Amino acid sequence: MKTQAAIIGGGPVGLMLASELALAGVKTTVIERLKKTVPYSKALIMHPRTLELFAMRGILERFLEKGTKVSSGHFSMLDTRLDFSRLDTKQNYSLMLPQAETERILEEYASSLGADIIRGAEAVAVTQTDDGVETVFRDESGIRTLHSLYAAGTDGAGSIVRKQAGIAFSGTDADLTGTLCDAALKHPPESSFFSTCRLEGSVVIVPLTDGLFRVLIVSPHAPQKRKEEPVTENELKEDLRRICGTDFGLSDPVWMSRFGNAERQAEQYRSGRVFVAGDAAHIHFPAGGQGLNTGLQDAFNLGWKLAAQMKGKAAPYLLDSYHQERHSIGKEVLHNIKTQIKLMDFTESGMALRETMTALLDFQESNRLLAGKVSALDLHYEPDAELPPHILNGKRLPDIELTLHDGRPARLYDFLHKGAFVLLSLRGSIHAGIDTDSVAAVRAELAETRADWDDVHTVLIRPDGHAAWAAGGSGREAEEAVLAGLERWGFI
Repeated sequence: MKTQAAIIGGGPVGLMLASELALAGVKTTVIERLKKTVPYSKALIMHPRTLELFAMRGILERFLEKGTKVSSGHFSMLDTRLDFSRLDTKQNYSLMLPQAETERILEEYASSLGADIIRGAEAVAVTQTDDGVETVFRDESGIRTLHSLYAAGTDGAGSIVRKQAGIAFSGTDADLTGTLCDAALKHPPESSFFSTCRLEGSVVIVPLTDGLFRVLIVSPHAPQKRKEEPVTENELKEDLRRICGTDFGLSDPVWMSRFGNAERQAEQYRSGRVFVAGDAAHIHFPAGGQGLNTGLQDAFNLGWKLAAQMKGKAAPYLLDSYHQERHSIGKEVLHNIKTQIKLMDFTESGMALRETMTALLDFQESNRLLAGKVSALDLHYEPDAELPPHILNGKRLPDIELTLHDGRPARLYDFLHKGAFVLLSLRGSIHAGIDTDSVAAVRAELAETRADWDDVHTVLIRPDGHAAWAAGGSGREAEEAVLAGLERWGFI
């Protein structure tokens, strides 16, 4: 079997990466061990930055139809919620949506774009050759080999791709475990998002569909168990009574699982022709749903770069930039999670610290700072040192309102649906020599006021919605900056 890109692991991250590659016309094959999507979901929340990325591809409505908007988030379950409604984005909310539904939507999307998804296939060997990657997998028909130009491991914490590529996965093992389940509650809490953190432990309860509730428990003073040990209904009830004084009438759990605070990160996200993303690249305590969101954002970063490479249109440094950009973001997320865990040490001094932090979140600027981190809207990539500096370089760009040169209204993300670069010219004409097969050229004016855009002449927008570079000013100096940027990115 031959393909251009092999993706080992067909969860949300692998399916998102497959979609990005297929959108760019890359022949893509996904190998997934499970024969069908598991109906039970650890991940429930997608944050604003992830929703922005879906909006860029014109598929956000598919998720909104099935999910529930939540205008706030939490930091270590502190009493004061993080206010997402004030964030600089049209998607100023999180979306509560079971991972199984997310997978279903993404699988349909990837398949509609032409990605080949092979289920019930287990990768047993992934080997790099001089000109590609060979993935040996086992399915109902026996042992088969898939030849590809590149391969990506989105196959979870135990990634065979990462291991066989020789990529170290350094970090710490779990010393604290928790439990979660989806179950019926005869006496549920009144709040639509119930959370408590006390000396005895912490509990989160949120309503799902079909009369079920997601219950998440951390009981630090109970005997700690290995992640692999099965959870029992009695264990859940005992922990709830110990922490909350009631078990809420919990019954009929349809799914129970155990998680831990193990923390690891791949030392390299790339090894030759092999890449890792999602849980194959980073794992941590499940605080605030940041794991799934970080993984989906990995996929958006890698997809267009890998596609450009296979089309022969990538700058020499482009593939290496995946590790440079996403490893630093992953490291920052792990730091964020460490802070949240520190606020859950279940001691008298820890409770005092939580009270202080809760009070600080009542201040708008403090709240905005942490909301920006949890939502991933404050992320930016290091600007290209080879180009003239500008405040927008490397920044995430919101879905700004535009007026096109012919007077029609538009939004920035409208031009990112096909996964191409966008050259947005706010002053003057588009450079005549531009490669229009690789970049969408747009002449427009801003239809809203933005201080950091005041002097913008032209900006090149990456397929993932970050500014590759921006040229400010006017006249000859601006034209020279635009020319330098286009040459640097290979568009003329």
